[in-house]
Amino acid sequence: MEVNPPKQEHLLALKVMRLTKPTLFTNIPVTCEEKDLPGDLFNQLMRDDPSTVNGAEILMLGEMLTLPQNFGNIFLGETFSSYISVHNDSNQVVKDILVKADLQTSSQRLNLSASNAAVAELKPDCCIDDVIHHEVKEIGTHILVCAVSYTTQGGEKMYFRKFFKFQVLKPLDVKTKFYNAETDEVFLEAQIQNITTSPMFMEKVSLEPSIMYSVTELNSVNQAGECVSTFGSRAYLQPMDTRQYLYCLKPKKEFAEKAGIIKGVTVIGKLDIVWKTNLGERGRLQTSQLQRMAPGYGDVRLSLEAIPDTVNLEEPFHITCKITNCSERTMDLVLEICDTSSVHWCGVSGRQLGKLHPSASLGLALTLLSSVQGLQSVSGLRLTDTFLKRTYEYDDIAQVCVVSSAVKVEN
Repeated sequence: MEVNPPKQEHLLALKVMRLTKPTLFTNIPVTCEEKDLPGDLFNQLMRDDPSTVNGAEILMLGEMLTLPQNFGNIFLGETFSSYISVHNDSNQVVKDILVKADLQTSSQRLNLSASNAAVAELKPDCCIDDVIHHEVKEIGTHILVCAVSYTTQGGEKMYFRKFFKFQVLKPLDVKTKFYNAETDEVFLEAQIQNITTSPMFMEKVSLEPSIMYSVTELNSVNQAGECVSTFGSRAYLQPMDTRQYLYCLKPKKEFAEKAGIIKGVTVIGKLDIVWKTNLGERGRLQTSQLQRMAPGYGDVRLSLEAIPDTVNLEEPFHITCKITNCSERTMDLVLEICDTSSVHWCGVSGRQLGKLHPSASLGLALTLLSSVQGLQSVSGLRLTDTFLKRTYEYDDIAQVCVVSSAVKVEN
């Protein structure tokens, strides 16, 4: 009969503990009215309890701090801290002790050891301590692998490992939407939802634009000369609550002039989100580079530079347009204007605008007159490329509010 040899016990013991901040002590208040049988007994017991808040005994949160009783949750963007201790449980001196800590994720293996140098010797009842920190940047299963190697007094080399498995959860749900303005400006709406079970203090939510854009945050208002957040003075985000942030991005002048307009898929930038939970535990997330598809304008883009909101009935008003050649060829453009039933053009139709090179632009000042009150649409503008005999039609360019002019009556 074959007997397996007994498993050799190691001289060293390894302990691994997660380091987290304490939490406030919580209790369940039990109270009753004075006319009930216990009278004021329960209330007096709560007042005498040293863990309750003086004067607010019925609150669940107390004044004392409690140490964590379990591993707890780890969220993406937070810092994972762990205390590693190797203790010599034997009565002999152990030599050449090497402690190594690696963090294994689904995509990589990271070395978290503070030092890769071996300790010359470890006397009985002594220990080697190490604290490791790592900012969690991946969601899913993580395995902390702690390996210990050493040499006994008899010269025998020993080695053992321990594995500690934990899950990294997603703290925020971030959704983005792009809105294209009539100009080259882009508006980004970011919806951020707290999907944890505890409130968050939103310390910072900013957009880091790419080199092509400059950004303006639209999340504050000016009140009495002071910039105030649109979310109020308390920047807390409760569990499952959503907050919307708005940013305006404008192409930098050098890129707009170089390319005429920004085409195709462009990189906008990335969101940088910083929050705090519990007793100031900090977390940070940066999204990947946000991309958007630039709108297509065809060969010729017509954009409005200036137009009045309100005009008087049967009085001329002026608009300024910008024409951009979005094609890769030179155009020879002719301007044609067609009257509508309510808005009439004041000018000569069939005017030569001249040659327009690729990515070049020209300004165009036009005069109109409206014969009908109300909200009227500006239409009837035509551009013809004489090289290819191709006509580009532009209707519903903009809308203006036409009102009757005040008539002064003299006595």
